[in-house]
Amino acid sequence: MARTAEKVRSLVREDPEMATILDDLLAHDGEIRWRDVKDDVSSGQWGRLLEKDILVEADEGFEFADPEGVEQGLEPDEERGDDEDAPESTSWSTWDKLAGVGAVGAMIGYSVQPIKEAVGGAVELLVGPLDAMLPFYAVVMVLAVLTGLYSTLLQANLTDMEKMSKYQERAKDLQDRMQDAKDRGDEAEIERLREEQMEAFGDQAGMLKEQFRPMVWIMLLTIPVFLWMYWKLGSGQVPDEELNMVLPLMGDVNLKSGRALVFPTWVIWYMLCSFSFSNIIRKALNIQTTPT
Repeated sequence: MARTAEKVRSLVREDPEMATILDDLLAHDGEIRWRDVKDDVSSGQWGRLLEKDILVEADEGFEFADPEGVEQGLEPDEERGDDEDAPESTSWSTWDKLAGVGAVGAMIGYSVQPIKEAVGGAVELLVGPLDAMLPFYAVVMVLAVLTGLYSTLLQANLTDMEKMSKYQERAKDLQDRMQDAKDRGDEAEIERLREEQMEAFGDQAGMLKEQFRPMVWIMLLTIPVFLWMYWKLGSGQVPDEELNMVLPLMGDVNLKSGRALVFPTWVIWYMLCSFSFSNIIRKALNIQTTPT
């Protein structure tokens, strides 16, 4: 509906007579045929309605693709507000901000030994029993599955997909209107749309806030897991026989000393498990993590 309304407003800005034409067409009973309205609608105006997909083919004529969107686009500015299609900006709660601070603090642990030991020892209390039962590579796989599960759930629950869709829809509509104006050579409309693009930078900030909010929670929970693995391997607590395994395309590798490009082998193993199981979890639970 929002895109149709904006298309209608754009048409009316180009040709004010379009407002009366659309009002009359909305009042038309049944399907609309060109021969019935050609005395009131020029061929150019009819073509613009088809080009913009305001009118679409029906069984024996044409009909409005989105009548409600057309009515919304014809409303006076004071009735619809200054910018009703603009999504409300997301505000981070105190807990979100604390999660961000905690994630940054955990990241420092990679270079600060006392933090690494403190976080590694704390995670050991939770993971130690599992580590005692399974070889290290299997523990890494289990942790990858768990982090993939809560990462998927956090993204699905903390990201407002409807709001993200609105941001993307507004950006696409603005791009389409700019292209239409360039095709027509309408310099005044191009200049107005450039100003609108400058004002729309706030949408980009809003999208980043929406995307980054679940990320701080994911980082808060995932970085300690990485620190534990890093601490466990670095302190020599993993038996040598648990470090050797076979990886696809790499063959026999050592999780501690092996390298793939710039990454340690244990990181590659974790990423393979995490990405694979995350996709399985999304499909199994039918969870949407991207806007439509």
